[in-house]
Amino acid sequence: MKEITFKQAITEAVDEEMARDPTVFLIGEDVRALGAPRGEFKGLFEKYGPERVVDTPISETAILGSAIGAAITGMRPIANIMYANFLGVCGDELINQLTQMRYMFGGKIKVPVTIVSYSGGGFSAAAQHSKTLYGWLMAVTGLKIVVPSTPYDLKGLLKTSIRDDNPTIVLYHQLLLRRDIKSEIPEAEYAIPLGKADIKREGSDVTVVAWALMVHRALAASTKLQEEKSISIEVIDPRTLVPLDKQAIIDSVKKTGRLVIMDEEPKTGSAAAEIAAVVADEAFDFLDAPIKRVCAPDTPVPFSPLLEKIWMPDEEDLIKAVTEIM
Repeated sequence: MKEITFKQAITEAVDEEMARDPTVFLIGEDVRALGAPRGEFKGLFEKYGPERVVDTPISETAILGSAIGAAITGMRPIANIMYANFLGVCGDELINQLTQMRYMFGGKIKVPVTIVSYSGGGFSAAAQHSKTLYGWLMAVTGLKIVVPSTPYDLKGLLKTSIRDDNPTIVLYHQLLLRRDIKSEIPEAEYAIPLGKADIKREGSDVTVVAWALMVHRALAASTKLQEEKSISIEVIDPRTLVPLDKQAIIDSVKKTGRLVIMDEEPKTGSAAAEIAAVVADEAFDFLDAPIKRVCAPDTPVPFSPLLEKIWMPDEEDLIKAVTEIM
């Protein structure tokens, strides 16, 4: 076993897949000299050269459009769309081309594009560089969505995403990438299947579903609830929103009878809303209390550090929601 950070998880996953498969290549802004703004691709240009680490102009439309064209002719591109907010710039490529083509052509082509992108707030990057877009992306049919919370999960899920023959987006939270969060991983190669949730903490009183940064806040709140109120929290990390491991969530709700979903995005149209609907539809009879959603307000992400701290869901918000349904 060895320890790695979020940044190392990305570097190792991409490096291993590029070494394994010559059709895998990386395309995006500043991926050569800088290795992207956080340096997660550092060293790959020197190792694989200009044909497999491709710098582009500042054009998300060009990045994703080129990746789609390469994918349908047999390549396996990793498209670096720097911030999730910028997916709106290549909206036609994402909504009408990438995610629809395999279906429209009756499965005669594959579109194995992996989009990687920063998401989330917490460091005053303001409204245009802090969105998560989980719910918005869930509405794009044909797109698999990966939302890891640990370096272990990130590496295994990113490798699986690159090998998938369908479009996938891997969203890594900026605070997790910036902080020194580490995981133990095996020295040997491993991959994690998409659509398989992980129980980050077992409990008996309340099920909390959270992903990405919110997993860490849910775990901190769970410790406090256990110590101060003797409330036992089960923390479910879906790891992928599409495909969603509905059964893992439903099985947990059957055990606890209560559900709180912690989601760092505005409540309206959120991934939390979709998960709540799934449980209300398929496990309503097992609920002993209303489903609660701990989400951000329906506003853009504030620039002010103080306002952003209030805007983002935190441990106290989760503790309040859990206390209300106990």
